Amino acid sequence: MMVKTVLVTGATSGFGKAIATVFAKNGYNVCITGRREERLQELKVELEKTYNVNITILTFDIRKREEVIKAVDELKSHYYTIDILVNNAGLAAGLSTIDEGDMDDWDTMIDTNVKGLLYITRQVVPMMKAKGGHIFNIGSTAAKMVYKNGNVYCATKFAVDALNQAMRIDLLPYGIKVTGIHPGMAETEFSIVRFKGDEDRAGNVYKGFEPLHPEDIANTVYYCATLPQHVCINDLTITCTNQANSVVTIKDAERLNK
Repeated sequence: MMVKTVLVTGATSGFGKAIATVFAKNGYNVCITGRREERLQELKVELEKTYNVNITILTFDIRKREEVIKAVDELKSHYYTIDILVNNAGLAAGLSTIDEGDMDDWDTMIDTNVKGLLYITRQVVPMMKAKGGHIFNIGSTAAKMVYKNGNVYCATKFAVDALNQAMRIDLLPYGIKVTGIHPGMAETEFSIVRFKGDEDRAGNVYKGFEPLHPEDIANTVYYCATLPQHVCINDLTITCTNQANSVVTIKDAERLNK
């Protein structure tokens, strides 16, 4: 049986790193991508040594179309095929009202979360059309309900949710599955990035309860990817037990019940 290959964007930390790890653990070859080459090299060495699989590195900025095209063309030149694409690269930048928002932050989120996802998908899908495949788009509970000061970030994740649905329709004739995974609060670098490296402020987001862990999402992606060919989970919203939706957590419930 031919070993399948998974391409994971944003694999240098958090969900992406955990997803790459769970597939490598289960014998898949993995193509890991991101901007931080040193971290990718460290992950490659760790996974190849531990699981005896083939790990390929692609270092590029997903916001830059030409870099994405060049990276995937490099894969094609070595006769790689991609069976599973995990569109994980994404971020939040800032937390401001719409009238005080930083427009550079807006560009960063739109370019990464929406345009970057489109760029890589456009390049990889032709590699899947002949034999089918599976695309995972990592969204957010912010795709389901807007929260205060979340404006542009939420808009980008609503866009990801719409693209999940659109891809599923467009790619139906080719037997390509499309699954949207929408995590709630999770202890990754997400909040550190949003608050521009302020670790104390980031830590306070999860204070008082246990958030999701990267492995929780990685295991969910792997489960969906290993279902029978005739089964596709279209959409999953996943939170920790102490979070009801993108707005209400156990801390809110305790305050409201006093």
